Amino acid sequence: MSKERIEHDSLGEVAVPADAYYGVQARRAMDNFHISGIPMSHYPRLIDALAYVKMAAAEANSSLGMLDEDKARAIARACEEILSGKLHDQFVVDVMQGGAGTSANMNANEVICNRALELMGFAKGEYDRLHPLNDVNMSQSTNDVYPSALNIALILDIRELIDAMDVLRKALKRKGEEFSDVLKMGRTQLQDAVPMTLGQEFSAWSVMIGEDMQRLDEAQLLVHEINMGATAIGTGLNSHPDYARTVTEKLVKYTTLQLVSSPDLVEATQDTGVYVQLSGVLKRAAVKLSKICNDLRLLSSGPRCGLNEINLPPMQPGSSIMPGKVNPVIPEVVNQVAFMVIGHDVTVTMASEAGQLELNVMEPVIGFSLFQSMNMLRRACLTLADKCVSGITANRERCRELVENSIGLVTALNPYIGYEKSAEIAKEAMRTGGSVYQIVLEKGYLSREELDDILRPENMVKPRYVHRR
Repeated sequence: MSKERIEHDSLGEVAVPADAYYGVQARRAMDNFHISGIPMSHYPRLIDALAYVKMAAAEANSSLGMLDEDKARAIARACEEILSGKLHDQFVVDVMQGGAGTSANMNANEVICNRALELMGFAKGEYDRLHPLNDVNMSQSTNDVYPSALNIALILDIRELIDAMDVLRKALKRKGEEFSDVLKMGRTQLQDAVPMTLGQEFSAWSVMIGEDMQRLDEAQLLVHEINMGATAIGTGLNSHPDYARTVTEKLVKYTTLQLVSSPDLVEATQDTGVYVQLSGVLKRAAVKLSKICNDLRLLSSGPRCGLNEINLPPMQPGSSIMPGKVNPVIPEVVNQVAFMVIGHDVTVTMASEAGQLELNVMEPVIGFSLFQSMNMLRRACLTLADKCVSGITANRERCRELVENSIGLVTALNPYIGYEKSAEIAKEAMRTGGSVYQIVLEKGYLSREELDDILRPENMVKPRYVHRR
């Protein structure tokens, strides 16, 4: 038996492996695009989304009398197999590709067509029986298939990212509750400010993550608008008048997502603003996440010559030359993820700006960047929660010591002893290196009982009416 079959397109003939489900155009794309080294199969949700689109299109065309029922049924069955996880290895085209996603669309058309041919009792490549363009791609263009599939895949990824962020949010919230009685110095501009609790610090980070989850949820709503039925530029050429409405209804049924057809398909086919919006929210989340990791690294710095207010769980030896050194490797890797996401946002911005007239041909790199950002952020959140936050412990005595020795403590004493005495104590503490706590006691401005009452966490970290002497 021959190990190859010959297929042809408008450019001529190409040999394709006999057992391959992809065809001539995917084969050309494999030869043309050795760019990222990452095939479409690396993103199963995109493949599933393409299968949903092709299945919905076949059923819509059949119900409108455009496609033979037997062909539509075979196409749908092939798509169902893909959705069950089969044939994903046949999506071989590099995710980085020219042509606005045409190679990705044709890869899907060919795989679905050849599997449907087998289900109909024919051999791969017998396109006179069922054709990848005339039948599988009926009433479609890459210009509505690819962005619609991209949106479906992005929605599913966004939901998974939100779930991962919630794991981190809850981990930080639990630490906030655990450390609610740990008094420490708050800092502004890396200088002593006023007392707070370690619990407030962790709780604030939890709220920050929660806010970004809300922004992602809002961005997700915008991604539900699709342009199926637009065909080439939004005019709907070569499709039935009721096709756009019908195919959208079928997609809603199959995906269970609340997808809606764009009110202006010409606008929707060229406008990639939704991706800029989503990318911006991902960047926002990355910036916040990186800030939290910066703080974790600072608070755990030491152990002898840094702040040393918290202990991060030791994950691995930190040096090939310094024995006993343990580095904050989990926050460090999350920082690096954030830098990548910020870079991807620049890529999405430039790619969106590069759109011309009725189409933006840069959607493959937009999709690639968004998938990369969300996948890395998801893993980063889960890793940070599991391998760092959940194992953090507080150095309670160290935190208390820093409060009592901090010049910033005088700010908390100001309502009790007045500004002049507070300034006097601050100057003496700076000059002598003495403890604010001890100087106050030595000068008799407050008794130990009064000072300890002021320094109780519940009295230090929230508004409190003070009756001046």
